[in-house]
Amino acid sequence: MAAELKEMFNKKFYERLATAFNTADVNFNSTKFIDEVTAGLESRSLNERLRFTSLTLKNHLPIDFKEAIQILNSVIPNSATGYTALVFPDYVGQFGIHDFETSMEALAYYTQFGSSEFAIREFLKHDFDKTIKVMKVWANSPNPHIRRLASEGCRPRLPWAMAIPELKKNPSPILPLLTNLKGDTSEYVRRSVANNLNDIAKDNPKIVIEIAANWKGHSKETDAIIKHGCRTLLKQGNTEILKHFGLDSSNIEIANFEIATLKVAIGNYLEFSFSVQNNNEEQQTVRLEYAVYYLRQNGQLSKKVFKISERIFKANQSSDIKRKQSFKLITTRKFYAGTQKLSIIVNGEEKNSAEFQLTD
Repeated sequence: MAAELKEMFNKKFYERLATAFNTADVNFNSTKFIDEVTAGLESRSLNERLRFTSLTLKNHLPIDFKEAIQILNSVIPNSATGYTALVFPDYVGQFGIHDFETSMEALAYYTQFGSSEFAIREFLKHDFDKTIKVMKVWANSPNPHIRRLASEGCRPRLPWAMAIPELKKNPSPILPLLTNLKGDTSEYVRRSVANNLNDIAKDNPKIVIEIAANWKGHSKETDAIIKHGCRTLLKQGNTEILKHFGLDSSNIEIANFEIATLKVAIGNYLEFSFSVQNNNEEQQTVRLEYAVYYLRQNGQLSKKVFKISERIFKANQSSDIKRKQSFKLITTRKFYAGTQKLSIIVNGEEKNSAEFQLTD
């Protein structure tokens, strides 16, 4: 994904961007900007291209921050979309710390064209209390993009962004903000609230378990937030959260578990199958997962959980399951040949397991 996004920062994009800036500011030197920003372009990663664009713009915009923001404000509506639009909030994050009010207004405006969720973290790092206060105001904005920024921007563990140590340690400053958004009319916003809760659960599971209990039954939308926000706890088999969702494994039976490919070459698929039966005399929600215990370089096994399904089984109902697990080479995981393990998980409990060999 990063490789595809990186290619959005190409010469044609910079030519369009330069034209837009020159239209807004006759003193903007389009030719010089393009030459500078594209020099060494191919060697830069996605985030390096984003940051270098901001740094290069700084050399061609007015020194006065407010004047520069006025130009950025006039350019963004028609010059950038998607990930390339992050150049504008990134500029604010890098050069606007000294002008808090102007920066907050700019970030709220720019997030409507892309997202200011990364840039706002520079201000959380610099003045946490003051920035959180503004984000609580954003949570009441009539604009869903700004409301989402209020939640997404304060995620303790936002992917591709710096973590917020204060919130990893103690998320209480943002809990009122999330509570305020739990019944938001926008699914876009509610999904951000769920992701924020999932971040919190990784460091403070008891807080999220308490929130799940307090929010339960508020609405079907809020129940969906809780479910998505507890996904890490569910994968971990947290007993309290399993009980919260009525996931009992005591009378669920796994049979005929078989790994069809006990030797798998790196680059191929592992195939496995099993049957599941609800032995209860009443219906039961059954959450099916499987765990792969990958062999690491140090000889230890590392567990990764994959969800199969979650649905209601009628009394004594059974189902046959077949799955494939890919061992194709990917950039996010390195495979090591040797003995690995696969297990079947029912409502958080590992029921059956078997070893297999991964070969070069």
